Amino acid sequence: MSGSSSLSAQSRGARACGRFAPALYVLGVLITGFGFLMLIPLAISWVTADGAHGAYDEAVLITILSGLLLSFSIGRQRREMRVRESFLLVALIWALLPAFGALPLYLHIDELTWTDAYFEAVSGLTATGATVLSGLDQLPLSINFWRTFMHWIGGLGVVVLAVAILPLLGFGGRGMLKAETPGPMKDSKITPRITETAKGLWVVYVILTIACGVSLHYVGMEPWDAMMHAFSVMGLGGFSSKDASVGHFDSVDIELVVVFFALLAGINFSTHFLAFSQRSLRAYLADVEAHYFLGILALSILALSLYLWPEAIYPDFLTTLRYVGFHSVSLATSLGFATTDYVQWPLFGQLWILFLGSFVACSGSAGGGIKMMRAVVLYKQVSRELTRAMHPRGLQTVRFGETVIPDHVLHAILGFMFIYVVSIVVMTLLMVATRLDIITAFSAVVACLNNTGPGLNLVGPATTYAVLTDFQTWVCTWAMLLGRLEIFTLLVLLTPGFWRR
Repeated sequence: MSGSSSLSAQSRGARACGRFAPALYVLGVLITGFGFLMLIPLAISWVTADGAHGAYDEAVLITILSGLLLSFSIGRQRREMRVRESFLLVALIWALLPAFGALPLYLHIDELTWTDAYFEAVSGLTATGATVLSGLDQLPLSINFWRTFMHWIGGLGVVVLAVAILPLLGFGGRGMLKAETPGPMKDSKITPRITETAKGLWVVYVILTIACGVSLHYVGMEPWDAMMHAFSVMGLGGFSSKDASVGHFDSVDIELVVVFFALLAGINFSTHFLAFSQRSLRAYLADVEAHYFLGILALSILALSLYLWPEAIYPDFLTTLRYVGFHSVSLATSLGFATTDYVQWPLFGQLWILFLGSFVACSGSAGGGIKMMRAVVLYKQVSRELTRAMHPRGLQTVRFGETVIPDHVLHAILGFMFIYVVSIVVMTLLMVATRLDIITAFSAVVACLNNTGPGLNLVGPATTYAVLTDFQTWVCTWAMLLGRLEIFTLLVLLTPGFWRR
């Protein structure tokens, strides 16, 4: 009986592999490509003789061989990838690529456990910026480069890059893009062909990254630091090569450059693409979501500055405005850089900037959270329900700009918000059950789910996530993956219907 049950399990596994063969084949190709990307920090390690090249030798070999083995074992597939397979592929990419991305860190840093190495790589690729590492100033250049480079890869999305190359493999990419792209209205496209859309977004992303790096170097950063911080800023990550983050440089000019490019990265990249292609600023004027994004940030900065000024935390109003402005933009866009320990602010100020990271970033940007579009639509839906209560026979529609939001989109947003709140509550309770204080537990979950990075109290900007236990670290890791894939992409895999034929 045991032999027959074993054969039955094997046959079920073979059928499952057959059903998802196109996704597994592309996954193998992407893992192989990810391994070749590791050759960049390997070359840096050899050129600078930073002592980390041995870790990269092993990591590159393991990653490339694993990808090739998976691809060749599945075989080239000609069948078009369906939406169900796209969801699986997206989830596997974000779950497995960090395992390979963690290898250089795990192999080089002796005291780093696998749990912490995987957490660091997930934080890198999801552009969260939560770190368990300290002594960053003493780390090899190639290690810090790899950490921030993972931000840059994951910022706009590994999947969007994959969509650009899928036609070369014989697949279309629309289902995959729909599974990964953030925002409630995923079927819109800025060019007739989805591949051209992905390529266009990456061109804009590269141009802005170069501009950010050059600007940071111009205002005082060393070339390597400018490059690494540009990766973090445009990916809206938060990893730095310095323990004190951007505060290490103590430069108003550097902070202004970071704020400017963080704001650009927090706006929908489709808007940037249109502005570049049309050589006009009209695309920004027509982007209703960007108006809310900038307006709410401006009001928050002014209100928080006026709130903190009487507390005499900083010597004058302009200094208060400097620190409030930087951290409001940094956390609202989910960048996560810090120049001071804002945990020293009154609790209201801490919670407010943490709250901004939950919704301010625009859909289609590198930012995290529920996105500004969802927040505005939810607000307008609440207003509609209040109007209906007073005028039951009135016909009310929810508009975003000139666009009428269909009911099925409203229902999807309401469903998403329910799962979002439930996820925060459940994961916070799990953290508190392990005897972690409520402020640390709640802020860690919110910061990871919104891909913001630093939280409050024990996981504030002056500390790291190394204070957490392994179980707490895995909860935060799951939160980062949920947040990056906007919850449904991962949860749909847990439903029995997904695995039925």
